Amino acid sequence: MVRFLTFITLVLGLAAPAMAQQKANTLFGAMRAGSSGNTGAIGTYAKGCIDGAVELPETGPTWQAMRLSRNRNWGHPDLVAFLQRLSVTATRQGWAGLYIGDMGQPRGGPMTSGHQSHQMGLDADVWMLPPKRLNLSRSERENLSSISVRTDDQTRVNANWTPAHYNIMKAAALDPAIDRIFVAAAVKVEMCKTAKRSDKKWLQKIRPLYGHNFHFHVRLKCPTGSAVCQTQSPTVSELSKGGDGCDDSLNWWVTTYLDQLRNPPKPKPGQKPAKPKRGSRDYTMEDLPRQCQNVLASR
Repeated sequence: MVRFLTFITLVLGLAAPAMAQQKANTLFGAMRAGSSGNTGAIGTYAKGCIDGAVELPETGPTWQAMRLSRNRNWGHPDLVAFLQRLSVTATRQGWAGLYIGDMGQPRGGPMTSGHQSHQMGLDADVWMLPPKRLNLSRSERENLSSISVRTDDQTRVNANWTPAHYNIMKAAALDPAIDRIFVAAAVKVEMCKTAKRSDKKWLQKIRPLYGHNFHFHVRLKCPTGSAVCQTQSPTVSELSKGGDGCDDSLNWWVTTYLDQLRNPPKPKPGQKPAKPKRGSRDYTMEDLPRQCQNVLASR
């Protein structure tokens, strides 16, 4: 490890032109432990890193981290604390606790597979599967799967959805550390139906997003002391304008959006295909905030 870190330092400090061609996800994916700097989230959720990340213990009294082979149970101390207190909330709903999916890498940054975000230690996936026990072996954590809480046509929740899911996500949304929570559109629709009319403002933090039917994705605000952390824009407060997100914009997700997925528009004659967007797995170190070079080189 010492030799590898020395190599990284030399590359960062002496070979900037070569570094421009090196994929950032390869470099960050090779890190097995957090950096030694002062704790701070750096950059944005989809283009950043984290200094001084801490590891969520693999097993606790009310949680277990899943898919340990990925080494993605790292994050800002505020994220770890949030997940621990949310797992206690889950026990009040009759669950044994929570199964925690991907958080971030030891130093954040782009990943070699999966997420485009989860880069600065402020994102985590929480499984929809209610834990029955919290003594799963490493092998069981690799092979156990979560459950989907929406129908195959993506328009409604299915029989796996329970009041406990609603109450746990509501508690998460009411936590002052949370910026937003991503869920399948059908889940947001159901939560809007369930919430009392006089108590729906918190629902603005529940944001519909494709692919979030096996887990819900929590995202924290920029923590105090993270001077170069950029909160997602527009912010939830800017989006809400006093609303709850249970309006026509939500209906779009289960009507127009689904139609577009099932029947993508055909290109017009002679029209060139749209150029694919450059994803985080294509980033080099030059794409990330300059502070991330120090995070990568730190012992």
